[in-house]
Amino acid sequence: MTYAAPGAPPAASAELPGIHDNPVAALRRLASRIGTLCWVELRKIRHDRTEMYTRAIQPALWLLIYGEVFTRVHAIPLPPGVSYLAYLSPGIIAQSALFIAIFYGIQIIWERDAGVLTKLMVTPTPRSALITGKAFAAGVRSLVQGVVVVIIATILGVSFTHNPLKLVGAAFVLVMGSAFFACLSMSIAGVALARDRLMGIGQAITMPLFFSSSALYPTYVMPGWLQAISKVNPLTYEVEALRGLLIGWPTTLWLDTVVLVGATLASITCASLLLPRLANR
Repeated sequence: MTYAAPGAPPAASAELPGIHDNPVAALRRLASRIGTLCWVELRKIRHDRTEMYTRAIQPALWLLIYGEVFTRVHAIPLPPGVSYLAYLSPGIIAQSALFIAIFYGIQIIWERDAGVLTKLMVTPTPRSALITGKAFAAGVRSLVQGVVVVIIATILGVSFTHNPLKLVGAAFVLVMGSAFFACLSMSIAGVALARDRLMGIGQAITMPLFFSSSALYPTYVMPGWLQAISKVNPLTYEVEALRGLLIGWPTTLWLDTVVLVGATLASITCASLLLPRLANR
């Protein structure tokens, strides 16, 4: 063992484990921390499943009432062989995910008020891992809701694909869309800083996001100004990708995926940068 002279700087970083880890080890450690944080979020569902059950009511009403009525009145022109209920179902899956994720910022504000966020911020876990863990936990919650919608729609006579690769692709799209909107919510939390403000902003943007997407009707029946908004709405790309994978609706799948992945990465970066502002409030 070597001893440093009095007043000398601390011995080099050789005694600090992990500083000189190779990139692969660093990525594994980061992935492990993200997975742990995601698992912590998901354990909350096991302790209180009330939210999961109550959130299943709204998509069921959309399919049972709105879907059935518009299927009978033929108000929206669709290609031959495609029922409106089949067209609507992927949109309701995306809507359920949106409604779960868009208020995720409220949870992180509650954690700040309870002191949990401050404790997490002083750990070696990167801010991006904290945000990503919460974002993908929202994605897994959305998968549960998506399965509920698929079951209800199947009972109502909608036929979905049985291709396992397409089903996995649909799950990936749903998780990415949910992660984006969860990070958007946490970014807004970093600006609003208060639950009441975040609730107001969330309610103000949720329905415009939903109605300006192709969840309820094709973009070709929209007026020109709404089509322009729809093209910059990430929910449109999520819905179109789900529709193409689940019912075979024609779409540009690679573009939908690139937009969702790019938007998710950008939102994770934005929420990570705003996290210290929220924690220090």
